[in-house]
Amino acid sequence: MDKNKIRNVAIIAHVDHGKTTLVDGLLKQSHTFRDNQAEMSQTLIMDSGDQEHERGITITAKQTAVFYDGYKINIIDTPGHADFSGEVERTLNMADGVLLIVDAQEGPMPQTKFVLQKALDLKLKPVVIINKIDKPAARIEEVKDEISDLFLELATDESQLNYPIYYAIAREGRAGKTTDLDNDLRVIFESIINDIPAPQVDENDGKGAQLLVAALAADNYLGKYAIGKVFRGKLKKGQSVKLIGRSQTVNAKIENLFTYRGLGKEETLEAIAGDIVAITGIGKANIGDTIATGDNPEALPTIELEPPTLSIYIGPNTSPLKGKEGEFTTSRQIAERLERELETNIALKIIPDGLGYKVSGRGELHLSVLIETMRREGYELEAGRPEVVYKDIDGIKSEPVESLTIEVDSEYVGAVSQELGIRKADLKSTEITSTGSTRFTYEITTSALIGLRNNLLTATKGTVIMSSIPKGYKPVESKYKPERNGALIAFESGVSTAYALDMAQARGTLFIPPQVPVYQGMIVGLSNKKEDIDLNICREKQLTNMRTHASDGAIQLTPYTQLSLEQCLDFLLDDELLEVTPKSLRLRKRQLDPIKRKRENRAY
Repeated sequence: MDKNKIRNVAIIAHVDHGKTTLVDGLLKQSHTFRDNQAEMSQTLIMDSGDQEHERGITITAKQTAVFYDGYKINIIDTPGHADFSGEVERTLNMADGVLLIVDAQEGPMPQTKFVLQKALDLKLKPVVIINKIDKPAARIEEVKDEISDLFLELATDESQLNYPIYYAIAREGRAGKTTDLDNDLRVIFESIINDIPAPQVDENDGKGAQLLVAALAADNYLGKYAIGKVFRGKLKKGQSVKLIGRSQTVNAKIENLFTYRGLGKEETLEAIAGDIVAITGIGKANIGDTIATGDNPEALPTIELEPPTLSIYIGPNTSPLKGKEGEFTTSRQIAERLERELETNIALKIIPDGLGYKVSGRGELHLSVLIETMRREGYELEAGRPEVVYKDIDGIKSEPVESLTIEVDSEYVGAVSQELGIRKADLKSTEITSTGSTRFTYEITTSALIGLRNNLLTATKGTVIMSSIPKGYKPVESKYKPERNGALIAFESGVSTAYALDMAQARGTLFIPPQVPVYQGMIVGLSNKKEDIDLNICREKQLTNMRTHASDGAIQLTPYTQLSLEQCLDFLLDDELLEVTPKSLRLRKRQLDPIKRKRENRAY
């Protein structure tokens, strides 16, 4: 295939603006699937992971390819959350242009700015698609002006200010050059062919081939796949190559060579410059490495990433119930799993810390997705409270700062302002949207951002919309200390009873139901008071002639509060841990013995 017939395009946008839905339409309307294939009736086809379906978000970037009018279009579907921006940064290296999707009601949001900045820095050609124009509160002309202002702010040269705009309802598979849409996505296909340039690569094979590894995958049959764009020359099946890493160069051989078609791969004997391919046989490949041929193999520039902003302790489970619910429980097994994660999740950093490891990432969601993935794979572990990763800048201890956007109904403006005031956030702007809601823009430290989402969801009855992006660092002024009531703590081990919980619920909010195993030092609820309270929640009613089992029917327990993984992490204080198993989430104190715990607190 001629490189001029190849288009490499990434789909970028803020979360929930319609990236994956648009890819669905492109896959279906390019006749990638037969009419009777199951994919023709599915939505969010590219979101293949269980957590992606459950959370309704894209977590990992995906590659696919469609053929249209004699052109091969390699499509990269990227995540929309800032926590997974490492996925965006590494995969944009494979693209020559981007489709920037913007919601016709919400307009450009924080992550829109972040991903567009990355695309423009890499000199990628942008095509703007204003999606969801059928929304009752769509404000198309205002959004166009906001997009124009965003490009003026971010453009690195004048040519980037000339971008085409299209309109779409991706859910219906319709798009057009005006708001009077066609009944298909033909204009999007034509825009990709005409507005996105062909790959800017060197077809000359005289200096040897070059491929930058931008993604990794694996299966049980062929092992590890190194995925990337061929920047120079040609690669052939069975060819001897050099793998140029950060610290060493090793010899390797291409065992299998694949190109993409639809959701699958096709084996090929040769890959040309400009195409995106997957290679097996190079087991030591890491993201950012160069696969090269020739007498004097040359490395391509490595992929530079934003540094982590948040860290969390992950170690083997040390509770009295350890080993009862998980398959992998030892420190060695956890270490091996984290090392495997590093191969593909390059935004993570891992440092040994006592029995466990300090795992650093881009945010709470980034880290909680890792913990949830390990949990589902059968791992037992314990996690500590998320902590900020500080940075030394010119000898000054500095902490990460983020730009936070919050959209909320007018009745909850007071609650939002109060919560952000407690966290010492700096209000930058306030505006009333076309729907009558209020949009705040704050500058806030990452440490003060921990736990904010859950607090605001509670304060606004689940209606708040919030997102944040990294904005740099500033000198540490005063460490933010989270405020929370004390915990209700189990005083002895056993099984919780309705009788004991009935008495305990007057002291606060319970996190467990009756008939679950508990142990001394386990947190079973949130106290109504500021101090911790130790309770015996395994106590049973003493049976006498006057008090029998029959009278237990009078117990009316308030439904307990079941916390999600993210809520549990937000709940933690420095002296607490979260026990994570495939079946359970248990909050606990680091020091389980109440006497030793009080002695330590007094010493502190």
